[in-house]
Amino acid sequence: MTTPSDIDRMISRVALGDRTAFSQLYDATSAKLFGVALRVLNNTANAEDVLQETYMKVWRYADRYASNGMSPMTWLITIARNTAIDRLRATKQTSDIADVEDRMAAPGPTPEQSAVAGSEARRIVGCLEELPGDRRAAVRGAYLEGESYADLAAKFDVPLNTMRTWLRRSLLALRECMTQ
Repeated sequence: MTTPSDIDRMISRVALGDRTAFSQLYDATSAKLFGVALRVLNNTANAEDVLQETYMKVWRYADRYASNGMSPMTWLITIARNTAIDRLRATKQTSDIADVEDRMAAPGPTPEQSAVAGSEARRIVGCLEELPGDRRAAVRGAYLEGESYADLAAKFDVPLNTMRTWLRRSLLALRECMTQ
């Protein structure tokens, strides 16, 4: 049975770089520290990783341990617990981001929106076909190809105000057709 004073002496020797003392410290305390990490993480693989990190910290920082009457196990457990909590926070942040990505809508239309848009496009094409040829060409030029009213008036050899009237009346006819 290892006593707190034995662990205290082992930590003091580890601070001096004694590998044998480090091995003895590991043998004497690893089961308890593994239990602490496992309780925090609820995952054996992560708890094993945390246990390794804990002993790396003990090796590096053993010289910071001050024997002040408190149990040396308290110091070791604090290192293990804090390392496990750090691991938990790091994995939680990553999983939170993954959860958000899973819930985010994909860019672009949904299948339903695509189906509705396709249906609407067929209806618009059908309604455009009901317009007289010159009016249909003027609407396509103005609203699909971006031509100006003045360019369209010149193209169809009509006054500018006549072109505006054609387009306004054509849009009203399209709206009426789309509501049917």
